[in-house]
Amino acid sequence: MVLLGAPGAGKGTQAKLLSERFNVPQISTGDILRANVSEETALGKKAREYMDRGALVPDEIVVGMVAWRIEKPDCAAGFILDGFPRNIAQAEATEEMLAKTGRTIGLVIGIEVDREELVKRLGGRRVCRECAAAYHTTFNPPAKEGICDACGEELYQRDDDTEKTISERLDVYGKETFPLAGYYKKKGTFRAVDGRGEVDRITDSIVSAIERGSDNT
Repeated sequence: MVLLGAPGAGKGTQAKLLSERFNVPQISTGDILRANVSEETALGKKAREYMDRGALVPDEIVVGMVAWRIEKPDCAAGFILDGFPRNIAQAEATEEMLAKTGRTIGLVIGIEVDREELVKRLGGRRVCRECAAAYHTTFNPPAKEGICDACGEELYQRDDDTEKTISERLDVYGKETFPLAGYYKKKGTFRAVDGRGEVDRITDSIVSAIERGSDNT
């Protein structure tokens, strides 16, 4: 299964909950990239060459890392791709890779949240400079504004959570990743889920979509 959604839509949170519920691994490209680099696999060494230059890791290397990950025994019963693929080229490459092992993407869940809400979610995030504890000015505020509950140090807003950067990230998503909804609709594997409201309600909606299976709506 693939989980799609804009930055701030809650993909990571839902992927973790679904992973626990269905006892299948959550696969994040960020995690497997770090694992390959740390373990110094052949793909990890290639990726590091690009990362050291500050360049994007090419799609073929990322897809290769996904292939490396799903070969692990814990993926035998299925897996959840968290925020991957990010564009149609990656989707096509992933399908080709899976086909070689006799597998396919069974269902794609699109977590839909309007832009105004996404900006609110992302812009309110605060992180502790000392212990990296995360807060939100609206949804999870600290007891004392600007101060970490855990260690008493200052909270700050990350550079990628500023209004300008958020807008740029959402624009990139709209241009590169959002078209995947149409791509998977044509294949009959896409279902949209309302990403607003309580986390548990969203999880229940996704589980219902999984139980119903995919269609073209």
